Amino acid sequence: MINMKDIMETITMIQDEHLDIRTITMGISLIDCCDSDIDKSCQKVYDKIYRLTKDLVKTGEDIEKKYGIPIVNKRISVTPISILAGVSGGDPVKYAKTLDRVAKDVGVNFIGGYSALVHKGFSAGDRELIESIPRALAETDFVCSSVNVGSTKAGINMDAVKLMGEVVKETAELTKDRQCIGAAKLVVFCNAPEDNPFMAGAFHGVGEPDCVLNVGVSGPGVVRSALSKMPKDASLNEVADLIKKTAFKITRMGQLVGAEASARLGVPFGIIDLSLAPTPAVGDSVAYILEEIGLEQCGTHGTTAALAILNDAVKKGGVMASSNVGGLSGAFIPVSEDAGMIEAAKAGTLTIEKLEAMTAVCSVGLDMIVLPGETPAETIAAIIADEAAIGMVNSKTTAVRVIPAIGYKQGEILDFGGLLGSGPIMAVNNKSSAVMINRGGKIPAPMQSLKN
Repeated sequence: MINMKDIMETITMIQDEHLDIRTITMGISLIDCCDSDIDKSCQKVYDKIYRLTKDLVKTGEDIEKKYGIPIVNKRISVTPISILAGVSGGDPVKYAKTLDRVAKDVGVNFIGGYSALVHKGFSAGDRELIESIPRALAETDFVCSSVNVGSTKAGINMDAVKLMGEVVKETAELTKDRQCIGAAKLVVFCNAPEDNPFMAGAFHGVGEPDCVLNVGVSGPGVVRSALSKMPKDASLNEVADLIKKTAFKITRMGQLVGAEASARLGVPFGIIDLSLAPTPAVGDSVAYILEEIGLEQCGTHGTTAALAILNDAVKKGGVMASSNVGGLSGAFIPVSEDAGMIEAAKAGTLTIEKLEAMTAVCSVGLDMIVLPGETPAETIAAIIADEAAIGMVNSKTTAVRVIPAIGYKQGEILDFGGLLGSGPIMAVNNKSSAVMINRGGKIPAPMQSLKN
């Protein structure tokens, strides 16, 4: 039966509380595009992606019109390109330019998968791809890149961590005339999921089907609005229950869109990633949710506990609404993309150290944080190592997406525009980690890895 109250509630969520389908992402396997000739391989890549995604954007737009639900981004993720580069040899940037060309031709917002998985070491194509990332991101517009450097089972590849510190810095250098945007399209993972629809970390894992449609849902404004109507003396149990109920409603909408898009495109429906991904729009903020729970400002004492409540409740509510919940589901804390986080960082309430503590209980890690331009590559590598250690020991996904603001200093602002927002340049501890980083080697896997 059609319930008028439910209809009006959904309309309010969309119009006033920034509810949206953040992305429909088509994952595509490129294994059958491998070729010993890199030019032939690139042509196969273009042809397969174009054939499968030529109707993706139109399908998303048609569903938007049918249901009145905004679908903010249409994206593509592909098999880690290092695998293809390992077969073909040659300059991996050719693959990046092919991905960029097909993304433009089919009209998507981003394409992810310029990636390598090196948590246990480098195989053919991995190091070449990683070393090419700065050029690839500087010479393309829509390509996103990710590297997995650790896992709970394997430990942390510190040689890769050191290399990624250098790559992040060089990527920012090569795009310094564009607000260092290249580094905003690069993420370093521990325990990377193979079905994540969100950029910059999306890639199509080798355990995935040939083609699949994944959906990312977001609605921090809806959760905040619901909490704002609660009495201030409501218990935290009641707060968690309300978040669960709200997450259920949000996920149900994602299930509807995912099922319809899958049927129209003729590809399997993969997962719904229920991640409360904020935007710079006022009201669409994870930080504001934490403040509704009872903090004067995000970053003060109690922030990690409030985020733990939010993340757990979001997952529990989402699981009840769909049997296909996956990806990174939970709460994102990207500083530059969240109006409340930006305010807290500017006020000094939110620091990198507090953000690191918060990553122990949230969905991802240190995300969209702008660092002073003079931050050494070894310090960036040490930040990556800290986050990877949290992910490895806690058997969860963690990630680092930091942007060294070349030519800028602490307190100044980088403005990326769009969903990437703008970020204040945050203070970084100025004591060196260089000796540790330069040791290389591996951080062994913890005892939790021995579960078989």
